[in-house]
Parts: sequence; C-alpha cells; structure tokens
Amino acid sequence: MIFTGIVEEIGRVLEIVGDQERDNFLTIASQVAREGARLGDSIAINGTCLTVTALATDQFRVGLSPETLRRTNLGRLQVGDPLNLERSLTFGGRMGGHYVQGHVDGVGTIVAVVPEGDAKRIRIQPPAQLLPYIVEKGYIAVDGASLTVAELDDRAVGEVQAALEANDLAEARRLLSWHLVSRPTSDLRTDEVAAATIESLAENLSDSLVAPSLAYLLGGLSGIAVYRLTNTADAM
Repeated sequence: MIFTGIVEEIGRVLEIVGDQERDNFLTIASQVAREGARLGDSIAINGTCLTVTALATDQFRVGLSPETLRRTNLGRLQVGDPLNLERSLTFGGRMGGHYVQGHVDGVGTIVAVVPEGDAKRIRIQPPAQLLPYIVEKGYIAVDGASLTVAELDDRAVGEVQAALEANDLAEARRLLSWHLVSRPTSDLRTDEVAAATIESLAENLSDSLVAPSLAYLLGGLSGIAVYRLTNTADAM
C-alpha cells in the first residue's frame, strides 16, 4: 500500500490487547480514517501500515504482529494516547505529499525541538544503520508525517572528539556506538575509536575532502595516517 505522509486525523487508543507474542490488537477512536473503511483495508497508524480487522461506528481495530512490535514504538502505547492516522492512497487520487510505504525501518529519538518562527526544527537521532540512506533535502516519515530533512547534523563527530580530548574513553565509546556505528565498542582503544569514527564518516559521506579533514581534526597528522591505513585496508 502507498500513503502520502499527510496525516488525515489524530485518533485515540481505546483498547490494547495482547502479550507481545500473539493476538495483539489496537482499538482506535476515529471519524475521518474510519469513513469508507472496510475489513481488510490498510490504514497507517503512526506511519505503520496495518490491516483493519474490525469496524464500528466511530472506531476500528487493527492487528499487531510480533514483527510490527519489534520494528515500531506501537508496543509502548497506552490507552488514551494520540495516533496519527491516514488512509491508503486510492488509484487516481490526488498526491499531495510523498510516497510513503508504511514499512517502518526503525525507531529514532527526538533530542531537541527548537521554535523557528511559526515552525519548529526537530533534531532526531536515527538508528546508526539508517544514516547512510538519509540525505539533505530528502524526505523521511516520522510517526507517519512526511518531513523534509533540513540538514544532516554532524555534531556527533565533535562530541566524540571532545570526549577523546577529555580522556573520557568510555563516553567516546558510547557516543561512537550510539551515533555512528551499529556494533559494540566497549573493547576499542582510543586510536581504534578515532579510526572507527573516521571510517564511518568516509563510508557515510563518501567525500575525499571532508573525511580526511575530519581525520585531521580528530588526530592531527596521526589521524591522517590512520585514515590512509583504513582506506588502504578497505580497498584490499
């Protein structure tokens, strides 16, 4: 199914049933998204494409598979919580947003919300494995709302650098693991943390000028040497 990323309605959780393993479902209060819906139709719930399994006058029910609970934050919902709802796009319907599949790739974390005139700039930390696929001025669905990426924040590099300069290896490892790589870092030495940061940047940015410059910022001339060794090893 295809959605547009334009939220039609904010519904409410009426009932949650399940044990995270089987027979999980949500009952949702709705007027707009419920209108015209039939059993088996797809409705995006906070951006997740789910199937309608039961209908009433002002509500509907959807099932939640174990995979859905693993991939999304729907398992954290409580009765009364608001939900972004959107019906699937119909053939020949007006396309006012972007193409959104309703297949959630991962759960990010909102780290800052900054007012900007009549709008707000939201800083989101996505899972590290998704960073290579996020591009400036591209779009990404957040809780079902299709938003434009205003800029890619490279602040994580500075935070790793600051932790290394403060000789706080534990914090540097934590920041590296959380922001840049999706693997354990608890056994990395200081030089290995620097090398992993540079390697991640080289892969994610694919820029022969930016990565060496950041290598120099992280480790001076020795950082450049580590960067060259890393690139040579990758090319073998």
